[in-house]
Amino acid sequence: MLRLAPRLLRRSLARTFADVPATPTQDSSFVQAWQKINPNLDPPKTPLAFMTPRPPTPSSIPSKLTVNFVLPYQSELASKEVDMVIIPATTGHMGVLPGHVATIAELRPGILSVHEGSSVTKYFVSSGFAFIHANSFADIVAVEAVPVDRFDPTLVQKGLAEFQQKLAIASTDLEKAEAQIGVDVHSALNSALAG
Repeated sequence: MLRLAPRLLRRSLARTFADVPATPTQDSSFVQAWQKINPNLDPPKTPLAFMTPRPPTPSSIPSKLTVNFVLPYQSELASKEVDMVIIPATTGHMGVLPGHVATIAELRPGILSVHEGSSVTKYFVSSGFAFIHANSFADIVAVEAVPVDRFDPTLVQKGLAEFQQKLAIASTDLEKAEAQIGVDVHSALNSALAG
């Protein structure tokens, strides 16, 4: 009985998602009800109205990976075709090439590198998520990211020493947690700049 439940659930979900339209639409009954109440105003848009559908998964592996790299306040890369990205995932560094299996990875403080031919652009990211899609698209969302060439190695080492000292004298759990975060971020940045 327990083995049948997942199969039934998959069939049910497959039928449910098969009914979802490929292009965003609004429910016509909602639009009609809206126009009765407020004929002079356009109906409000739903999130689907702002989303463009992803292209289907190609039958062969494309030669490039399309990357979207965004921060809360700006877009670093928008539909940029690259050869590879290396992501600092919590499980370790993860190289993503075209045709990568669909994956969701949590980012840890570290270096995100974008490879285009012989050119490599490196960013230090604080945290976030990477969504790798089966159609050779990668969406990377970081809380904060800065190009590595903007950092001064001496200031990073100074900051690491300060946070290590704060950690050594911390008396409350909050002080210890804040100091440990500072040590982790500065250690990751220091090792990134050294390598």
